[in-house]
Amino acid sequence: MCGIGGIFAYDPSAPPVDSSELDRIRDHMAARGPDGAGSWIAKDRRVGLAHRRLAILDLSDAAAQPMASDNGNTVLTFKGEIYNFRALRERLEAKGRSFRSDGDTEVLLKLYEEEGAASVKSLRGMFAFAIWDERRQGIFLARDPYGIKPLYYADDGKTFRFASQVKALVAGGSVPTDVDPAGAAGFLMTGSVPEPFTFHRAIRSLEAGETLFVDARGARRERYFSLAETLHRTSREPRDDRDLGAIVGEALRDSIRAHRVSDVPVGMFLSAGIDSGTLVGLMSETGARSIDAITLDFAEFRGTRQAEAPLAGLVARQYDLRHHLHEVSYAAFEADRARILHAMDQPTIDGVNVWLVSKAARAAGLKVCISGLGADELFGGYSSFSDVPRWVRRVSRLPISRLATVGARGASLLHVPLHPKALALVALGGTYPGAWFVRRGLFMPWELPELLGTEQARIGLERLDLFRRIEETTKPDPGTPFGRVMLMESSLYMRNQLLRDADWAGLAHSVEIRVPFVDRVLFERLAAPLAATEGSKKSLIAASLNTPLPQTVLDRPKSGFTVPLDAWQSRIRFGGNKRRVAGVRREHWSRGWARGLLAHAVG
Repeated sequence: MCGIGGIFAYDPSAPPVDSSELDRIRDHMAARGPDGAGSWIAKDRRVGLAHRRLAILDLSDAAAQPMASDNGNTVLTFKGEIYNFRALRERLEAKGRSFRSDGDTEVLLKLYEEEGAASVKSLRGMFAFAIWDERRQGIFLARDPYGIKPLYYADDGKTFRFASQVKALVAGGSVPTDVDPAGAAGFLMTGSVPEPFTFHRAIRSLEAGETLFVDARGARRERYFSLAETLHRTSREPRDDRDLGAIVGEALRDSIRAHRVSDVPVGMFLSAGIDSGTLVGLMSETGARSIDAITLDFAEFRGTRQAEAPLAGLVARQYDLRHHLHEVSYAAFEADRARILHAMDQPTIDGVNVWLVSKAARAAGLKVCISGLGADELFGGYSSFSDVPRWVRRVSRLPISRLATVGARGASLLHVPLHPKALALVALGGTYPGAWFVRRGLFMPWELPELLGTEQARIGLERLDLFRRIEETTKPDPGTPFGRVMLMESSLYMRNQLLRDADWAGLAHSVEIRVPFVDRVLFERLAAPLAATEGSKKSLIAASLNTPLPQTVLDRPKSGFTVPLDAWQSRIRFGGNKRRVAGVRREHWSRGWARGLLAHAVG
């Protein structure tokens, strides 16, 4: 995993590439790539590429980047991992291609030379990359199907800039930093900034499963992968649990084998839950030995169902893991808070948990860790899989949703003592996008004028057009309630929140986080049969093991991978003390945290 950046002065009137700006963009991402730094600028200085290296595959200098082709016609800067690179290399060698390195970078470069833009359809992995194509006099960018790895760009009409981080583009010094009202509105409504927006109006995100080609005529985007279209295309009849269980077991083993490909040790983030316990079991069953596992321990959670350490310890002993139990106190969090906020590329109410566990992983000497992220989105582990369809059925029958919308806005303006979501369910819950938003939403649309100002809220809501964007994630319609919620959770909450947090928080400590449940091949094999069912299928995950997890782990209620920000909130200076909402109930910690993060980002 690495950090990439580049500048392309595609308009003849644009100034040539400034090497110092390129260095500033690159070196802002030093934590993403502490193992090496490189840059390349074309002879005419119209294009420059930069790279920070975290060496995972082929640790030699032969895999250094930016990497040029043998004839110099293409130059690549790439971050991520291509898990099927060996199979792709064999395919290319059969066509007469030779290689001077042993990793995935040169394979990607020569695959593009052989197949052009279509090469992305052959890749299994997590990636974002840019290739200068001398023959086409343009730059080709791509992002992986799920959007595991982010890629941001700014285009002022003359010069195109890109980087792995929003803050890296800002650090270059040539990109305006005006706040995007759509990004601010999206953050307040969902807890993260929804792509393609960022917190800055001049910077956009390349969306998951997209490519972008930029030349003197401008930028042209193309989608090559869609979760909804893939689910629709692979639709098939429901299977009974025994048949489906066999498919799940085979598919998970295949994914974990792919995600273990590495030239450095691969560790594990181990919680007390089924997902990480199953993955570590599958790692052991597929040949991994001497696995390091990292678990966080908070005094505030001890003796509660949120405590991870006791049950994680049982799993660690069952699989003979090297178990690293890392205790985190409020004092330790407060000491690191400034570093966390600095590393946070865009405001997000989550990610502190990943930052802390990644810090512990790095202290244990790990550069790669596997996470159970993504299992709930695929197997229906969230309550949204039952809540959202039920709300839609009930609320859609009510004739008063419009009245409820007006009432909610009026209650907010008049400070009537109502919970923020008290009327939102009736106002919005009659459709899948609305019901999903009520389930996941942080602030309701009618609360934004108080937080952003009337005009900025209006502009932000119009530009964001959130409910249309939510609806688009389910087109074409998968035809089942489970499938709709699967697509919304995967395309929105997981992509904009969990995956992005895993990226910035992990790489703040030079730790690459791999997510076997978030895999294109796994989705193509399992999504359709799972979507044809109703109810959670999480039991199929644990059932894929030859040796069952401890029964106490299997029986543990789901609690999620959390940090006691609720308990810490009253001691954090910004984002405020806990307060009561119009005297009715205590406000959820995430709303106060979001206010503080917004003030920090704007200030």
